[in-house]
Amino acid sequence: MTRAVHGGAGAPLRAVFFDIDDTLYSTTEFAERARRASVDAMIGAGLRVEPEACLRELREIISEFGSNYDRHYEKLLGRFPPECLGRVNPAVIIASGIVAYHQVKVRELRPFPEVPGVLAALARTPLLLGCITSGLTVKQAEKLVRLGLTPHLRPEAIFITEQVGIGKSNPKLFGRACREVGVRPEEALYVGDNPQDDVDPPNEAGLVTVLRRGQGRHAQAVGRTRPDYEIEDLDGLLTILRRDFGIAVADPPALRETR
Repeated sequence: MTRAVHGGAGAPLRAVFFDIDDTLYSTTEFAERARRASVDAMIGAGLRVEPEACLRELREIISEFGSNYDRHYEKLLGRFPPECLGRVNPAVIIASGIVAYHQVKVRELRPFPEVPGVLAALARTPLLLGCITSGLTVKQAEKLVRLGLTPHLRPEAIFITEQVGIGKSNPKLFGRACREVGVRPEEALYVGDNPQDDVDPPNEAGLVTVLRRGQGRHAQAVGRTRPDYEIEDLDGLLTILRRDFGIAVADPPALRETR
């Protein structure tokens, strides 16, 4: 689905910025699989707790301390009675969870199926492609590298909130990104999944906004303002660029084969 909410934009388009999490890959699904694997590994290493009870406690800790906190498993063990650890060194249990999480990252961290083709097609246009994302600098950069998407993005157009020093809820972040790559806000389009962080602030900054509707943790979120467009996958972005901005972008190979 590609639906124009505000009816399109009039300025020539020169840049497209993307969010990462639940926009370029399914962060929510990946995190759930990785957490389950870590819990199973810790139990396999000697933690005497039922898997679902352990997973519920881990989710609660992540909710309380945030996904970027680096002591989730230490907090987790601290919430169970000492006898749940038996005679196993707690460091071994924690390390087992960490290793299992990272093994899932190596095996299963993949972009949404249409994303590589869409970015490759856009990279063959005059558009500048970049990223504006919230999180820890190296952690977010690692995602782009593991997803194999950095070849399609301009190196100077990757903006990470920790590195920039401006939160995603602040419209200044989007204005800063536009200034640093040399485009006006009305010449830039931003694609994200969270109405509150990926629509409201860039709207205020003057960018064209595209909301990717999905099944992630922000699926039910409601913002103060409306996006210019809504899409269900990144293939819909190509329709918007051709129809409303006159961008001559070819179909990705996978999409051409289905026609």
